[in-house]
Amino acid sequence: MKLQKMATQSIVTLLTMACSYVAFAQDVTLNIVDQHGQPLKNAVVELVSEGGNKSSQQLPVLIMDQVDKQFSPTLLIAQQGQQVNFPNSDNIRHHVYSFSQAKPFQLKLYSGQPESPITFENQGVVVLGCNIHDSMLGYIYVAKSSHVYQSDELGNVPLNGLTLPVKLSLWHSLQKNTLEEKQPLMLAVNAPHSLQVTLQTTEPKPRNTFGSKFKGGNDK
Repeated sequence: MKLQKMATQSIVTLLTMACSYVAFAQDVTLNIVDQHGQPLKNAVVELVSEGGNKSSQQLPVLIMDQVDKQFSPTLLIAQQGQQVNFPNSDNIRHHVYSFSQAKPFQLKLYSGQPESPITFENQGVVVLGCNIHDSMLGYIYVAKSSHVYQSDELGNVPLNGLTLPVKLSLWHSLQKNTLEEKQPLMLAVNAPHSLQVTLQTTEPKPRNTFGSKFKGGNDK
């Protein structure tokens, strides 16, 4: 009996040591760079190995404004089921649309506030355009995980209390990969904290819009 108890204690000790090695919590700051080693802002890092996010009823309505013929902000991160309001703060009308698989929609020519927010039910990348002003381009990244982060001007993404190893995904609007693709990553204990995104070498091609029939005197 004594030998059996000692053996059991030894197994528990070994399992504890193994778990301590496999799961290790620490604060990590990732640094996102392009293929030339330059800091990359507005990259999105999402943890894909954790549970579901908050109920959509608990999520605030986000704002994607339109200022000086630009979407503001250029990149907005939302959760599945979250709503986004699209106010038009310009003194001209805009026609906001998306052909993206995650959320195709359009808000026809309007000024001020649209009738109601748009709900983004599906995860993925939603590319926004304006049928009146082709230079307007914005992105809504709809995350499945509630742990999703955006890199700052220096390309940094602080991750506090992260339990390693962990699965991540990495995305950027100018990545060379297809726009909807998220680069899968595994961040392990003592792994390098610098991640690289290969960007397009040329500017994105002009987008297909609804054509010129709506433009009229609005493109001013």
